[in-house]
Amino acid sequence: MIAEEKLKILTNSAKYDVSCSSSGSGRRNAGGIGNGMPDGCCHSFTPDGRCVSLLKLLMSNDCVFDCKYCMSRRSCDVPRATATPEEICELTVDFYKRNYIEGLFLSSAVHISPDHTMELLVRTVRLLRTKYRFFGYVHVKGIPKADPLLVTEAAKYADRMSYNLELPSEKSLKLLAPQKSRESLLLPMKQLQRERAVFRAEKRKGSFLPAGQTTQMIVGASPERDGQILRLTQSLYRANGLRRVYYSSYSPVVEDSLLPAVQSPALREHRLYQADWLLRFYGFDVEELVPEDENLPLDVDPKCAWALRNLHLFPVEVNRAPLEMLLRVPGIGGRSAQKIIAARRYTALTFEHLKKMRVVLRRARHFITASGKFYGEKNELAVRGLLTAGEHAERAQQLSLFDTAALSARTGEL
Repeated sequence: MIAEEKLKILTNSAKYDVSCSSSGSGRRNAGGIGNGMPDGCCHSFTPDGRCVSLLKLLMSNDCVFDCKYCMSRRSCDVPRATATPEEICELTVDFYKRNYIEGLFLSSAVHISPDHTMELLVRTVRLLRTKYRFFGYVHVKGIPKADPLLVTEAAKYADRMSYNLELPSEKSLKLLAPQKSRESLLLPMKQLQRERAVFRAEKRKGSFLPAGQTTQMIVGASPERDGQILRLTQSLYRANGLRRVYYSSYSPVVEDSLLPAVQSPALREHRLYQADWLLRFYGFDVEELVPEDENLPLDVDPKCAWALRNLHLFPVEVNRAPLEMLLRVPGIGGRSAQKIIAARRYTALTFEHLKKMRVVLRRARHFITASGKFYGEKNELAVRGLLTAGEHAERAQQLSLFDTAALSARTGEL
């Protein structure tokens, strides 16, 4: 069994990688333990929103690379540890049997060389599936510059793989992560997408990345604006078929003259996630959301910001507007839009109907009419002021809920 001190080092080193949610797998139990199906992965959330359903650790934090922002970089004076494949397998199965976890997120610093590290990762997931008969969710972090054959082999056993771009431009990579390049990260992504498509087309037996790929970008460590980050995001979704792009606010965990001395605002990360959602599910193009050389506004969410720039398109009548337009109305989400489309076949909808459908009328009322009735403001400055005030109130309420939960947990009330 892995030593406690070694486990502490390797789990602490893994906490900065956020691209590890457990979802989207179709792997079935094949006579062992664990289940990778979506309903087989439980999710537990801490008060600050972190998902803790997976055992998350590095195989090694002893890195030969020297990425300036990384706690495991070669020049950083931290305790080092490396686990064996057997230690990780035994730990995963033991934690699963104790009902601590439903899966594994396995990453690693580049230990000795990319190929050596990738070989260890492949050996670990192969042992986990074949010897230990563990069929729960497994996410493997790919190693840049590793042999493509090793990448393919890992994909045969993992549910999901990720290659973290970390920085949005080649220029920033050269400056802050000189041993990496855009090509070393994008090429394996494209390789896996190609091989996964062939696997599915030929209906081969077995499994090949059933949950697809993800990546992560650090926000605020380099000077790229949100417009550039989101253009890269849109390209990754459309050209590389990624399931998710994760964003991580830069935090100065290590000192370097090339890095900012202050943490990037968490609200900027939140706005990027909101814009990402609009790209994936609401039919927006990045060009509609933000210019390439600008950041998303912080005072209102990206959907509201777009609506305020396009007030000439509003208000829309909810009883006649097409689904595509309803999805662009602030306060109307995907489910609400579908409910509106279904319900208006049978009756003329009013604001009372919309309220029962959980439409956020505090925002939506400025952009819609219902059976000809309008209860919003038409002046842009007035609407922006009301939306901004409402968002501040919502955020304060969310924080108070977290504070209440934390206090209750400390006093034993939960």
